[in-house]
Amino acid sequence: QVQLVESGGGLVQPGGSLRLSCAASGNALSIDVMTWYRQAPGKQRELVAIINSGGSPTYADSVKGRFTISRDNAKNSVYLQMNNLKPEDTAVYYCYAIVQTPAIPWRAYWGQGTQVTVSS
Repeated sequence: QVQLVESGGGLVQPGGSLRLSCAASGNALSIDVMTWYRQAPGKQRELVAIINSGGSPTYADSVKGRFTISRDNAKNSVYLQMNNLKPEDTAVYYCYAIVQTPAIPWRAYWGQGTQVTVSS
């Protein structure tokens, strides 16, 4: 079984930075796309950034130039460096990944979420 474990959320002032991490634990053989989503109170979950197995990133327009997604395949991990944070970035951030295990060729997994609050 695979679990995605997120860390790095917290409270930060506008203009500040945070770095989120997500690691796949368990018997993951390979990971395809790795993605960060977020969900603000009363809003739908939205895609923030995605990185494919080759390391090519794609960003939502709202975070371009401020957020950077990266991955470490040796550690089965994905990261989200968030700079110049704004109050509208406040949300629960979720990690999502397509993972290959010995028992299941490919399956999607979600992390438990980590709260990011941007406030003065």
